[in-house]
Parts: sequence; C-alpha cells; structure tokens
Amino acid sequence: MALCLLATGATQAQEWAPGRVIIHTRAGLSDSQVDKIAKVHGGKAQRLGKSDLHIVHLPGQASETAVLNLLANHPHLKSAELDMRVAPDLAANDTYLGSQWHLPKIGAPAAWDSSQGSGIVIAICDSGVLPTHADLAPSLVAGWNFVDNNANTADVTGHGTSVAGSAAAITHNGAGVAGVAGAAKIMPLRVSDSTGYAYYSTIAQAVTFAADNGARVANASFSGVYSSASVQSAAQYLRSKGGLLVVSAGNSGANDGAPASTTMIPVSATDSNDAKASWSSYGDYVAVAAPGVGIWTTAADGTYRAASGTSFSAPITAGVIALMMAAQPALAPAQVESLLYSTATDLGSAGRDIYFGHGRVNAAAAVAAAAAATVADTQAPSVSITSPAGSSSVSGLATVDVSASDNVGVTRVELRVNGNTVATDIGAPYQFSWDTSTVANGMASLVAVAYDAAGNSKVSSSVSVNVANGVVADTTPPVVTINNPRNDMTVSGTVQVNVSATDNGGSAGLKQSLYINGKLKATATGGSLSFNWNTRKERAGSHTLQAVASDSAGNTTSTTVQVTR
Repeated sequence: MALCLLATGATQAQEWAPGRVIIHTRAGLSDSQVDKIAKVHGGKAQRLGKSDLHIVHLPGQASETAVLNLLANHPHLKSAELDMRVAPDLAANDTYLGSQWHLPKIGAPAAWDSSQGSGIVIAICDSGVLPTHADLAPSLVAGWNFVDNNANTADVTGHGTSVAGSAAAITHNGAGVAGVAGAAKIMPLRVSDSTGYAYYSTIAQAVTFAADNGARVANASFSGVYSSASVQSAAQYLRSKGGLLVVSAGNSGANDGAPASTTMIPVSATDSNDAKASWSSYGDYVAVAAPGVGIWTTAADGTYRAASGTSFSAPITAGVIALMMAAQPALAPAQVESLLYSTATDLGSAGRDIYFGHGRVNAAAAVAAAAAATVADTQAPSVSITSPAGSSSVSGLATVDVSASDNVGVTRVELRVNGNTVATDIGAPYQFSWDTSTVANGMASLVAVAYDAAGNSKVSSSVSVNVANGVVADTTPPVVTINNPRNDMTVSGTVQVNVSATDNGGSAGLKQSLYINGKLKATATGGSLSFNWNTRKERAGSHTLQAVASDSAGNTTSTTVQVTR
C-alpha cells in the first residue's frame, strides 16, 4: 500500500503574499484608471496578460487586509482578494506498486482507439517539468516561469513532472508509463517556489498565459484554488479562448464547504475499488472524481514512481478532456464539460453528490460522446442591459451591467455606445466601466452584443442615457488625519481615537471609516470621527490604525499610524 504524505491547506490557511492583493476590474477600465485606484493606497497595478485581472503591489507599510476591505466594495471592481499561499495536493511515491490500474478503470485504452490527444496542448501549472525526461521531453512546448519571471521551467520539487506524466506521458513508445493523453503536448508553467507552494497570483498568471498561448486544457494541483476569485476569473478567461481549467479537490479528508464552481473543474480522488480515497476532500464544489491512489507516473530523476493525491486525479481528468477535444475540436468548453459530466460513471448517491460530483470520469464513454456530438449551434444568446435605466443621467466613469445567457454558453459580451465598441467582457457577471467623457453631452445610445462559441450573436434593446459632464469632475481626494493617538505612541487602557477630515467640496459629503489592525471599528459622516478603543483587549505589541475618508465624488484617501501597547 502506498505511503501517503498528504499536503493539506490547514497549516497555510492564513498565509498570503506580503504587499500584494489581486483585483478583477470591470471591463473597460484602462491601465491608467486602474493605476488611479491602486495609487489611493500607494500601490501600483500590474495587468495579468490580456485579462482584466491585476496584481496591486503595495508599499511596505501598507496593511493588505485594510486595503482589501476598501477595494472589496469598489464600484468598478468585480472582486478583490488576498494573494493566498497554497500547497500542492500530493503524496509521496511508493516503489512497490507497479500497475497503472487507473487506465483500464477509466476506459483509457478503449478511448485511444478514437483519440490520443493529438493537437491539444495541456498546460501544467506546477513546479516545472523535467525537460530531459524520456517520456515527456518530445511533448514539451515553450512555457514560462512565473516565480523567477524567466523561461526556465525545470522542475524544482518533482511534483510538476509527476503531474505532467499523469496527464500526457507518451503512449505506445515501449517504455515507462502511459499518460491518459499521450499524444498531447505539454506546456510547463512554473508557479511554485522551491518548497512546492504557489500563490493565487502565480496560478492566475499561468492560466492567463496558457489561454493566450494556445493551451486548450490547464491543470493546477494545489489546495483551495477552486475558492479563489482571481483563479476563477483566469479560468473564465481560458474558457473564453476555448479551454478548461482542472484543479484538485484537496487532501484534507473533510468537506471543504466551497460552493459549486461554474468556471473550473475540481476533482476528488478514488481508489481501485471506485471508493473515495479516505484523505480526499469533498463538498458541493466537486465536479467529478478520478483515480488518485497509487498512480504510476514520471519522476523528477528521470525514472518512474507511484504516487497518491488529488494532485493526480486532476491531471488524469485533464487528459480525458484532451482526448475529448482532440476527438471533436469544434466543441465549445461548455459542451466538453457537459459531456464529461453526463458520461461519468455514477458512484455513491444517484446523481451528483458531494463525494464524487457527477461521477468518476469515463474516458471511453466521454470520447465516444464527444466524437458523436453535434456541434452545429444556430441559437443566438439572449442579452439585455440591466443598468443604467433608460433616460437616466450619467457622468464621469459610469457602471453598466448586462445580463446574457445561451443554450451552450456565452463567450463574450460587447458594450457599444453610439455604435462604437467601448469594452468587451468574457465572463459573467458582465460588468463594464464606461468613461462618459469620451462622448459629447446629451443623449447616448447603449447596446450590448452577446456572442456564443458558434459565432451566433444577439444585440440587446437600446438604452438611451443623458450624458451630463457639464460640471468639472471633482478629482481631489479629501485630507484625513488621525489626531489621537499619534504615530509611535505607547497606549494603554481606553484610548479615544479622534479623526478629522476636510475636502474641497466641504464636509457635508464626507464619509469616514476607522480600521484597527485591518478590522472596521467605526464609521461617521462629516468632518470628524471619534471612537473609544479598549486596548486592554488587544495583544501586547504593535498595532495599526487606519482612517479612510471619501467624498461625494467617490475620491478616497487614507492615513495610518502605528502604536504600541
């Protein structure tokens, strides 16, 4: 029996990258506009590829949690989150297991009669891949190292090499092991450091890179990535380019409590008896299950090993998807996903359940269904503008919300103003930021155009709005000061925290918030805020007080002081 040294998320649940938060903007925001949002907090924004994801790099003294609290409710952002550190979902090798039992279990040999994954690129978002491994080297295409920001994608832990072999080690070469999709190409994308840990940001960058560089399938075998808003956004970006992201469910052995994902495919692990592996995580988020116990695959020393973990269930599923896509390249991601689920071998309770999702993947049935699927789609999406309301007045940077749906799946939505496309969004919810200063004052016509993978499109009903930019926009942020306590003070007992703010537009439209150690403690309107802080409940040491003020135009500023108890 394999010795399973399972990595869980428990020891790193509170760890995140210092000085970084990740944001997903509404479609239409320019890099300079995103930079303005970041600069309020002293930060600098970095766009991830061609997506609407950005990393905000913060100054050394900034509190990531405090900035996150502010950004999370920003009207021009879809999401904001800490750049969490995540562990690989692997187990150690076992040299006494010598049979690739999982291949006949999922019907891979039967599937190979129709498809071996030729023409499909699988992106392995991991610790790198051994470039000289005989069962992998001929299949490698150019990748990238997102840790060191260079082209060196050599494996630093061995995990990525084993994950790559599970998905696509060369088949029928008379040596080593067989991957599920042995004729597919492998794109090595290094996202983890030398300890094996990765961050949401490196995984999101890799998935975006994969989408921009022709990968149809991406795999990320790390704990908890299914709950990351940033990785979900990157997965949706990949879907818009015709691809799918597969992730591991985790090895906690517990219900991780996450909701079902609509952007990626989380996979739990099964054994040779089609039972859930005791250590496999489970929950509503699990989409399918796949073998994950004693999986023989490629090793970082150029040999082979047997390993266990949902780290290997995920790439086995990625390999099945590659077989399906190669059998019918014109299938949209939503169709591939639907066929993968409908052909899975139902285990546990009838229908979808928390342990096996839709069931254990069945390569033979999935490939047969993909090959026989009808790809002709003549039904156009439905689309409507839900905000702003017709005849309403807009100015400055206006938010526009669109509802769109399709029988197969919407691939993108364009916002057009007076007939000109101003922004494109590739993932629900479809939300835009429109710079109204780019058109003349007066009535403007807004329409949204939704597209599906087959090229069908639908134009929404027109919404007319009144552009009223006659008054010069207020871009001057308020001035906010923490009057007490002062920076570097030593505090004790109950301390009265006093904050004051001024603005060029007067104090009537001012709103103030007080955060202590990143937690909201008090709010006020007008030019002053007062709060009695009981420091007896705080730990000894340094504490950060942050005051934030915003005016009626939405300009925001903040200041912090450090005190010692």
